[in-house]
Amino acid sequence: MKNLVDASHKVLMRIASIDVHAMPYSEAVHLAQTLRTLLNAHNHRYHVLDAPVVADNEYDRLFRALERIEAQYPDLIAPDSPTHRTGAAPLDRFERVRHPTALLSLGKAFDEAELEAWYERCLRGLRGRFGEDARPQMTVEPKMDGLAVALTYERGKLVLGATRGDGAEGENITSNVRTIPSIPLSIPVLPVSAEDSGGVVPPDRMEVRGEIYIRNRDFEKLNETAAAAGDKLYANPRNAAAGSVRQLDPSITASRPLSFMAYGTGPVEGIEAPPEGQHALLARLRAYGFRVSEHVARSDSIGEVKSLYEAWRRKREELDYEIDGLVVKIDRFDWQEALGFVSNAPRWAVACKFPAKEATTVLNDIKVSVGRTGVIKPEAVLEPVPVAGVIVSSATLHNEEYIRDRDIRIGDRVIVKRAGDVIPQVVKPIEEVRSGRERKWEMPVHCPVCGSELRTLPDEVDSYCASIDCPAQFIRLVEHFASRGAMDIEGLGAKLAVTLVEEGLVGNLADIYVLVAEQLIALDLFAEKRADNLLEGIEASKKRPLGRLVFGLGIRHVGRATAELLVARYASLDALSRVGAEEIEQIEGVGEVIAKSVESWFAVEANRELIRRLRESGVNTERLPEEAPQGLEDSGRATGKTFVLTGTLPTLGRKEAATRIKQAGGRVVGSVSSNTDYVVAGENPGSKRERATELGIAILDENQLLALLDE
Repeated sequence: MKNLVDASHKVLMRIASIDVHAMPYSEAVHLAQTLRTLLNAHNHRYHVLDAPVVADNEYDRLFRALERIEAQYPDLIAPDSPTHRTGAAPLDRFERVRHPTALLSLGKAFDEAELEAWYERCLRGLRGRFGEDARPQMTVEPKMDGLAVALTYERGKLVLGATRGDGAEGENITSNVRTIPSIPLSIPVLPVSAEDSGGVVPPDRMEVRGEIYIRNRDFEKLNETAAAAGDKLYANPRNAAAGSVRQLDPSITASRPLSFMAYGTGPVEGIEAPPEGQHALLARLRAYGFRVSEHVARSDSIGEVKSLYEAWRRKREELDYEIDGLVVKIDRFDWQEALGFVSNAPRWAVACKFPAKEATTVLNDIKVSVGRTGVIKPEAVLEPVPVAGVIVSSATLHNEEYIRDRDIRIGDRVIVKRAGDVIPQVVKPIEEVRSGRERKWEMPVHCPVCGSELRTLPDEVDSYCASIDCPAQFIRLVEHFASRGAMDIEGLGAKLAVTLVEEGLVGNLADIYVLVAEQLIALDLFAEKRADNLLEGIEASKKRPLGRLVFGLGIRHVGRATAELLVARYASLDALSRVGAEEIEQIEGVGEVIAKSVESWFAVEANRELIRRLRESGVNTERLPEEAPQGLEDSGRATGKTFVLTGTLPTLGRKEAATRIKQAGGRVVGSVSSNTDYVVAGENPGSKRERATELGIAILDENQLLALLDE
């Protein structure tokens, strides 16, 4: 297996610099054969074994290189070329099923130029057939990253479930798909209208196509359970779904949190009033009882499609399931038929792929850093690799338990993920390619900065440096205090925090407010203008809301949301400093651990002295009017209620909506739970709306929210 990975990365380095048009024919012959061999091997591991050893973007780069060679030299197209297949042969352990029509893959577009090229080809084809005025409407859908399956219904009853397999033949998984709650076992009667209760009889025979998937939150729980049992972890939700469906024992499939989403149909026989296009088909499938995407859009121009792509690329993390791009289809079925197919893909559809969130690389070392609260965090030192548009050379490993549970070793080839433009993380090692030279890592027993002995607190997995004199902790605290989410001191970033502490200018957070221009100008490369700008930023920070100051103090376990809860109850730092943990714990959303942490922080004399100095320097330590719950009386419907905001509201920005809710006595949190009272949903609400529906929580639009707050 290691040979496959090594060979793949060697070829990836080679194709990164090749120009197919300038390549000698003899070299193209050899490279095409190599690519076919590698791609077929990867197809087998991905589609058959559910155990890929390269990331999707690396496979795509190999695939596209072969496509370019075959386009330049058509005589090199071999019968077994992966560019003319849609998957891999079905497993022998399952009965084989021949699809009535092939389940094809989609052509891919990786940038705007390729998307425009696809659209122009469609325009030429349609205008040549229907005239120059032909302007196709397109249906745009999120591209689910799951396991493609086909479900056959006869006279409304589910009779067959099959995987895509190689596109022509798949595996009979009927017993397994019957265990998935979101797959209807029978199709209900479809009413013609609200006035007609007679309905329409379902088609005599219909094949429904879609994806089986696992929600992100369920995937995390599945891996947590596997880690606790010492079982092998899944690399991603797609592989977890595929492995769960392809079990010989249906009870195993039934125990897994699988879902199904339909996106189309294959052959349909005996249907009354068939839909005329993709958008109407999805509405019909929803009426039949299938789950379809709530985020389908129709567009009249390629410019609108580009805008949708950019919007979803930024907010894909809002969904509770994995998508790896958008699927764009010419909507009308008669126009689809006119455009036809090429090779193994339809001309009338294209998959617009997002930059890959995952890649594989080598973990060269594991180092530890010291956070602002003394927590010791292991960090992976990686062979640099592009992930989601940036070069990643380091990634978080969370804590010692995370490394141990996943058996991550120095020297491993690992899967690295960067989701939501946050810190990259190592997901898991690829154990199949180990050479035996990899070595296990152990947490050091002493702080790497000050040498103090590390300790682990009861019921916690993190190790800590307990020394209050550890310089690394204080540097991180200064950086945190000045950050945008806290006191927002413009000009005081990570590098300057190090300089100020190491030069002895800041030994206490309050020292920031007694800095003078002469001290700053004396530092290397610190000109007078920069010194003035920093001092202006420091002065401006004195007027920040109290919640930001509480957050900026770096009290362990107190984030932004918790700081706001504390300030909503206590009008000043002095008031907060005088209460005990038992009283603090009575605040909804503040648990025992946080309450004790707050009490312990204010019990330290040095921290009380810090508050005194900050106050004397002119820093606001009182609650501002906009931070206090006000507006409705205690009997008002918003008082004490918990709200979750999701999607884009028509006129209110999210910050303004949250402020108005708080002023009306309500509370805004980030996630939906059984304790949530209202979910305020705008355009493209994502998984939070779905979760609210599952829990039976009231969903408000903007007008309903405003009406509630104005009562």
